Amino acid sequence: MNGLTDRNAETRAIVTGGAQGVGFAVAEALADEGCKALALVGRSREKGERAAAALAEKGVDAIFIAADVSSVADCRRAVDVALAHFGTVNALVNAAATSARGSLTDTGEELFDRIFATNVRGPFFLMQGVVRHLLERGAPGAIVNVLSMSAHAGQSFLAPYSASKGALMTLTKNVANAHRRSRIRCNAVLPGWMDTEGEAIVQATFHDAPADWLEKAEAAQPMGQLAKPAQLARLITYMLSPHSGVMTGSLVDYDQNVAGVVGE
Repeated sequence: MNGLTDRNAETRAIVTGGAQGVGFAVAEALADEGCKALALVGRSREKGERAAAALAEKGVDAIFIAADVSSVADCRRAVDVALAHFGTVNALVNAAATSARGSLTDTGEELFDRIFATNVRGPFFLMQGVVRHLLERGAPGAIVNVLSMSAHAGQSFLAPYSASKGALMTLTKNVANAHRRSRIRCNAVLPGWMDTEGEAIVQATFHDAPADWLEKAEAAQPMGQLAKPAQLARLITYMLSPHSGVMTGSLVDYDQNVAGVVGE
């Protein structure tokens, strides 16, 4: 292996949220680095099949699995379908999530349950399926969970979302500790404000953002941009690859604002 070339050549990965945003950026980066087997999991069949077709043009055996990660049955089926198609899977990226708004005082039971089902329960059972498979084979593997800087605290209108990412943060470390002697690594990235299709929808839906919201938001950032999926993706693929060595249980902040710094 040389540099980025073929460093993920033996990777057979499941990527949730793989039809767009961070998930698809990860899939593209994996393909560029030599990965030949990718299962994209998402809700939109149209977007998912289009994404899989784009990867197939790069020589990847890419499949789309229509599934809602808030459903345990769908999570289990997604792992089963990927295993049936590829024979084995040794990598998982949990990128699918909901960032629905809600504060402590205005969040109802239904919203709370939906956020935790998508952001915590889904990743839990996806990891369970992949880890069980790896343990049965006695094979190593790698998992990367996509969290958020909101896991450190979060804004007042993100109470259940922040709590869900905090729960997944603890789960990441728990899984890393439980399975490190089986050479199954589990790490997480915590991105800050990102420029994604989903964020554009959130800004329009919840914040009445004007058409030029991105330009204004980026102008106000220390580094003059929001984090880009293609940039974050390379960190994630590194964490999946053998080049990251013994790295496990790590929570990597991916932001231009430093957690804990006040008034600067």
